Amino acid sequence: MENAALARPSGVAPAIELRGICKSFGPVRANHDISLSIAPGTVHGIVGENGAGKSTLMSILYGFYRADAGEIRIHGQRTAIPNSQAAIRAGIGMVHQHFMLVHNFTVLENVVLGAEDGPLLAPALANARSLLTRLSEEYELSVDPDAIIENLSVGHQQRVEILKALFRQADILILDEPTGVLTPAEAKHLFRILRNLRDEGKCIILITHKLQEILQVTDTVSVMRQGEMTATVKTKDTSADKLAQMMVGRKVLLRVDKTQSNPGDIVLETRKLCVIDAHDVPRLKNVSLSVRRGEILGIAGVAGNGQTELLAAIGGMTPASGEIHIKGQKIRLSGSGADPRVRRQLGIAHVPEDRHRHALVMEFHAWENMVLGYHNHRSFRRGSWFMNTFVIRTDSMERMRSFDVRPLLPETIARSFSGGNQQKIVLAREFSRSPDLLIVGQPTRGVDIGAIEFIHQRIVDLRDAGVAVLLVSVELDEILSLADRVAVMFDGSIIGERDIKDTDENELGLLMAGIAGGPA
Repeated sequence: MENAALARPSGVAPAIELRGICKSFGPVRANHDISLSIAPGTVHGIVGENGAGKSTLMSILYGFYRADAGEIRIHGQRTAIPNSQAAIRAGIGMVHQHFMLVHNFTVLENVVLGAEDGPLLAPALANARSLLTRLSEEYELSVDPDAIIENLSVGHQQRVEILKALFRQADILILDEPTGVLTPAEAKHLFRILRNLRDEGKCIILITHKLQEILQVTDTVSVMRQGEMTATVKTKDTSADKLAQMMVGRKVLLRVDKTQSNPGDIVLETRKLCVIDAHDVPRLKNVSLSVRRGEILGIAGVAGNGQTELLAAIGGMTPASGEIHIKGQKIRLSGSGADPRVRRQLGIAHVPEDRHRHALVMEFHAWENMVLGYHNHRSFRRGSWFMNTFVIRTDSMERMRSFDVRPLLPETIARSFSGGNQQKIVLAREFSRSPDLLIVGQPTRGVDIGAIEFIHQRIVDLRDAGVAVLLVSVELDEILSLADRVAVMFDGSIIGERDIKDTDENELGLLMAGIAGGPA
């Protein structure tokens, strides 16, 4: 295996050196004999399938877990990291996939939280404000220190997380799936920030499933598979195809191989659909669209332009006005007849954008989550009042096996699965119920390259079986690869609709920015 030390100047100790790291959770071996060396002043990528052990390894480095065996060296010194406080003292910061911020605190209060430097808060805030201003300017992390976190965009919240780490004098920064919720413009800005940090001599570890990002921003990249480190190479010496093959152990199709669609009858039709939020702000404005059997309609757009509200309205999760017709039947948009249970009875399967908030109960077992929304089906009941848990567990095991959920343990709590395997649980539950209409938001968010190929093929298989599919994704490549038609949303409205063979990334990008296009 080619070693990351190849990027280290002669005589300079590695910023991080892991030797023989092992970690198991009961029968599951998450990390096995992992050794890795990362130089200071570099951006190092770590890739692998969901469940490969990436997040476990970084959790050991940051003190969330303690290794069963092995040692950690920071700048050449053997370092014990029993908890996150020890990691911070060692100069390690981590930006998690799901941010660790107090939403009703200001930026300044979040940055200072846990690092107040004395019993009096006022002097700590004053000192922090000055340092925060300097760090913001130095690293292009501009953010209002007095802004309330819940009022900030996701991209700005991520900047706050990076500022928190820099405020604590981190010179090793771990980022876990940092662009999963960012717009393309925000992702480009983040990469510029990472390069600035690298040029200042800091060590950046980037965990991501997006291989083009690895190629764009890293200096070296390590590949993990089934809990082991299988390769470390210079980024300039590899490619997306090579990395994908190393991750999965076989050749991976990076684009979907699908035939021409054969649309049938209209399954979903919306007419002048509108949603107004709790603050009386219009989020969806007169959206009219239709989806036929045997076709995929992709909804493109920068996050926050009404896509979330569109899925929620169709799925019965938010009140709306206008009209929705399912298989020619007009359905209620408010009141007792408008909830998701009624939608399911009409043959709608729904994969929400946010799996944690709207698709899973994180403290439930996998088998319990696998039956959510379908638990009243007669095949899962024993008499009028009781669920047949044996049947549900058996059914869940088969669905988990079919979707390659790892570990294949239905008794595992949902929170214990990696993000990609959590997503597979949701997809297995919704895809395999023979729906007439599938509405799916961000189907591959936080999912590895092998699973992306699998999920994309399952979506196409549903289309070919006559299911109408409404797909929302912020990944333009995903829309171009899967959709038969694409509608672009901007500021709550559809501003353009195209047949996928008659458009390209440039035209859709302009529409997404609201620069070009006409009425849908």
